[in-house]
Parts: sequence; C-alpha cells; structure tokens
Amino acid sequence: MTKADLLSNKAEILIEALPYIQAFHGKTIVIKYGGAAMIDPALKRQFAEDVVLMKYVGMHPVIVHGGGPQISGMMKRLGMEPQFVEGVRVTDPETMSIVEMVLAGTINKEIITLIHQMGGKGVGLTGKDGRLIKAKRLSDEKESKNHVGEVASVDPEILKTLDEGQFIPVISPIGADETGKTYNINADLVAGSLAAALSAEKLLVLTDVPGILDQTGSLIPTLSQKKVEQLMSDGVIHGGMMPKIKAALSAVENGVHKSHIIDGRVPHALLLEVFTDQGVGTEIVA
Repeated sequence: MTKADLLSNKAEILIEALPYIQAFHGKTIVIKYGGAAMIDPALKRQFAEDVVLMKYVGMHPVIVHGGGPQISGMMKRLGMEPQFVEGVRVTDPETMSIVEMVLAGTINKEIITLIHQMGGKGVGLTGKDGRLIKAKRLSDEKESKNHVGEVASVDPEILKTLDEGQFIPVISPIGADETGKTYNINADLVAGSLAAALSAEKLLVLTDVPGILDQTGSLIPTLSQKKVEQLMSDGVIHGGMMPKIKAALSAVENGVHKSHIIDGRVPHALLLEVFTDQGVGTEIVA
C-alpha cells in the first residue's frame, strides 16, 4: 500500500465519522468505565484519548467508574478477606471506608490524571458532592449495618455547571442518605440513573465480553426491550451481566435514546462505537 493509499484511508475514516460528530454535537454521553479497560495500561490510555476527543468535538462525556477488583486487592493487602453474598459485596463500616478510599481516591484520581495527560480537563466527584446522588439502603438488604445502597434520586445540577466550564466529570458510585450515611452503589446502576437524569443521548457500558450473545454464542448487534426481557427470562442473560443490562434498560425506558453494551478490551472501543457504522457491541433501544 502506498503512502497516498494510507492517507486516503485516513481521510475516509474521518469522513465516516462526520455524520456522527454532527448528530451527537452538544449531546451527553454517559460512560460506565470498568473491566479490562481499567487495568491494561494501553487500554487506559486509549480510553482517556477517546473521552478527550469526544469532548473536543462537542460532545459531553460523563464517566462513572467501578473498581471492585481494586477494592478487593486493597482489602487483602490490609489483611481483610472480601465477602460476597449473591454477588454483592458485604460492606460493613470498616469495608466502606476502604471502598471510599479506593474509589474516590486512588482510582478516580488516576482517571483524572490520564485525562489531563491527553489535554482534557477532568474533575473527580462522588455522588456525595453537590448532592449529586441521594442514596438509600438496598431494598433487599436486611442488615442495617451494611453500606450497600441504591440510587434514590439524582440532582444533576453540579454536572451541568461543570459542563459549562468544559470539564469532564468522573464519578465514583458512592452516595449518602438524608442522615449522612454513606453507601456503596453498583456503578452500572449509577450510570443508568445519571443517563436518565441528564436526558443523555447514549449510555455506553464497557465490559469484558463482545456484547450480548445469543444461545449459540453469537453477538446480537441490536436488541429491543422485549427481546432483552425474553433473554433474561430464558437465562441467556445472567450473572454479572444482569446489573449492566438492567441499567441499560432503565436508561432507555427513561428517555435515553440508546444504550450500548460494548467490548472495552477493543482498542479505542468508545470511538468505534460512537463514530463508525459498525460499532463494537450490542445496542439496546426502547
């Protein structure tokens, strides 16, 4: 391939992106950041590049991050054994302090630093900042001392203020109730609630799988709400995918145009999903 051919290919890629840049200019894109994209150094850098590019072409990315493996790692280093009941972390007061330290401290600031290195302006938040997320105890959680919560309500005013200053919000999934008690909330569900509250154009959920797969293991490019419910009923969607798909469904049910379950292991997965014809996962539509 000649140099002219290479340059021509690059031009075609830019032209393919043009209608998407036009369509999504000024629109809010909520991104749930997790999985391998938070661990692999190259993927972390590419994620930051993607988000900063989205901001520079006129989109409004809002990032919500998880950090389960990092929390468990810190607990083990401190001589504590992580405990889970039906996939939910047992979060007593001592564990909650570690959760907050890792999520709002170590992980959040690392993402902010990467965004700054790529030329963007990131601001780290938890749901406690600006009364962004009012939390409540998880409805099926019987132990009152457990700090596992869910979203009671969202006040996105602080995010709108940051957007006016061209900042990229990076949010840890931590909230507080009316008494000030702090709760650890599933990051997928936080992202879905924020997407709805912001009337986002898209919710993008990064995973470590190609997307939603059918019974034969083949990728399903597009799913309706009805089809998703059928796949859940049939047990095709289960386990760790459940909170992600519930967040995606909740978002589209509450006004978000589309939700996407995408493969965060693919280099520049965000750009491929937002700016190209093919995408790298499954889109869910109302």
